[in-house]
Amino acid sequence: MPEAVFFDLDGTLADTAPDLAGTLNRLQAEHGLAPSPFEQLRPQVSNGVRGMLGVGFGLTPDEPAYAGLAQRFLSLYAEFLCVETRLFPGMTELLDQLDELGITWGIVTNKAERLAKPLVEALGLAERSICTIGGDTTARAKPFPDPLLYACRIAGIAPTSSLYIGDDIRDIVAGKAAGMRTVAAAYGYLGSHQPIDTWEADTIIEHPLEILHLLGKS
Repeated sequence: MPEAVFFDLDGTLADTAPDLAGTLNRLQAEHGLAPSPFEQLRPQVSNGVRGMLGVGFGLTPDEPAYAGLAQRFLSLYAEFLCVETRLFPGMTELLDQLDELGITWGIVTNKAERLAKPLVEALGLAERSICTIGGDTTARAKPFPDPLLYACRIAGIAPTSSLYIGDDIRDIVAGKAAGMRTVAAAYGYLGSHQPIDTWEADTIIEHPLEILHLLGKS
């Protein structure tokens, strides 16, 4: 049984796609553009602002217009951070079980701290989670192992005794580089072009409660 379980945030712990898509649609409206369909935006949520602006405006980060739109997107998103965002079905029960079992759990995301921490607080998890590590908490974000290793140091638990769950290939790459056991969340956004069964995760799950099987508790 692992001593700690760490979760990616967007697409793994919480379904943040509705609020991120809504933010993009507001930005598009400001520029006289029609809203992008939700089904086009959902797979890009794990790619953050880059993914949203790529679909909604056809921009890449190296284009001159990108920086200003990205800043405006983040300002709008901060205003509507947790309107429709919810934990994925089964996640509340899983976190309750981890607490009952005395298993430490935390959050490691590439979302900037200034957005990740208020969102985790709005979801009512800030005081239960051992940590909320953002994409700018350490010098390097995922797919580098730095934020996961930092989370383990905060928890006082060895990476080899920890589990990391994510819905993007970068999560699995980072987890394996940190020496953790990795779980790919097939219910998430899966923004990578590589099929999930090629990510080389230790386990693939279709529902959060399947984690209990890995703990031998279901």
